[in-house]
Amino acid sequence: MTLRFADPSARADLGAFTARLVRLDAMAAVRLRAGRGRVTAWAPTPFETLATRSVEGTLDPAELTVLGSVLLTALEVERSPEVDLGAGGAPWLTDLPPDDGWVRLEDIPAAELEALTDRGLTLAREHGGPLGPPASLLDQPVLTVSGAVPGTVTVPMRVLFALSGMGFLGGADTGAGSADTPVVRVSATGSWLRLDARFGAVVRRRVMALPLLT
Repeated sequence: MTLRFADPSARADLGAFTARLVRLDAMAAVRLRAGRGRVTAWAPTPFETLATRSVEGTLDPAELTVLGSVLLTALEVERSPEVDLGAGGAPWLTDLPPDDGWVRLEDIPAAELEALTDRGLTLAREHGGPLGPPASLLDQPVLTVSGAVPGTVTVPMRVLFALSGMGFLGGADTGAGSADTPVVRVSATGSWLRLDARFGAVVRRRVMALPLLT
């Protein structure tokens, strides 16, 4: 199972993404998918969201799951453009969002989201317990955006915590806007929410999947 990078910067991007993930959850799995000359990494975060990062490269086979710690070790040990990922085989039990059908709703200044996140972290320290912040705080809507399709979309605090925890928020390099006014792009489908910053994105289901009846 081989991962090939188009250039050293792509390798560094995926390495930084994986290192942040492992700091959040040492046992997290990473789903790698290749297509159109890029490799996209997906990973669950402790905030019930998915984090994702896409880099230029190829993957053989085109889709596999590895432990984040295994991927990070491979990226650190093998400095060549080609990385042997071993046998892979880590479990992946989470749905992935669709590639198409996203509607761009709004670009939010990154500084606004940083301020909201800082206030949320203050509340988390004040009201958190041994298991972390209470669910009521994580699920609290902190931002509402609207579009003709898919209508009104709310962004809960847990999404901002995931952006911050993965290092996607912070400083003038964060967003997709200009250097002076970086932004975070909010997009949605009928059942998914996505926030894109410069160094990665966080995705969460807006509508929970219904269980299958037997």
